[in-house]
Amino acid sequence: MSNVIHASAKVGEGTTFGEFCVIGANVVIGKGCRIANHVVIHADTVIGDHVRIDDHASLGKVPMKAANSATTKEQELPPLSVGELSIVGTGVILYRGAAIDAKVLMADLCTVRENVSIGRGTIVGRGVTVENFCTVGRFCKLESECYLCAYTSLEDRVFIAPGVVTSNDNFVGRTQERFKHFKGLTVKKGGRVGAGSVTLPGVVIAEDALIAAGSAVTRDVPARKVMLGRPAKPWRDVPTEQLLENQGWVDS
Repeated sequence: MSNVIHASAKVGEGTTFGEFCVIGANVVIGKGCRIANHVVIHADTVIGDHVRIDDHASLGKVPMKAANSATTKEQELPPLSVGELSIVGTGVILYRGAAIDAKVLMADLCTVRENVSIGRGTIVGRGVTVENFCTVGRFCKLESECYLCAYTSLEDRVFIAPGVVTSNDNFVGRTQERFKHFKGLTVKKGGRVGAGSVTLPGVVIAEDALIAAGSAVTRDVPARKVMLGRPAKPWRDVPTEQLLENQGWVDS
């Protein structure tokens, strides 16, 4: 084996490594973690107990800033933190400045940017991108290949289906005016967005609302309504048995 572990790193009891891992300065890794092959954990990252990290994952990566980037800022970022009992899949990239709570699953090839928080028990699916300045609540499900643009906010128990695309720029990259108006999607507790839907900047989806697959959401969505179409319009009430309050779920 040929691992490089910085002398200042702290590794908990029972943690194991595959081959060719690189562990940076001042990294803290909890007890009982399983770290696979070719994993890179950058300086200062904090990993909780019993975390699984699969092959070729990169944790604590420092952001890159393009000369004309609209949202990436030069800033001092706190270390990446990953909570206990979380799972980090193959090829996952987690940036410095992200805060991942306990029992979060980050599936293969997903990316979580800086200035992002992800709540306990959330699932981040394969190939999902969570851009910077996003907040994701507890027990959310972000299904494969969905895209959360910068400045998106999801409350607890939100469901984002595969292939959903969010947007935050009504000026589509033109004129300096756009810098004053960036705003992503907001989904209140229990909201659901169906497969292949598109949301325009600044839209608010209220509690327990449901967006039908393939819809284009151009305006705020009322609570407990099913929205359908391009543009999405009210279709019917969410059935009573589907409401979050009637699921009997216990947060743990």
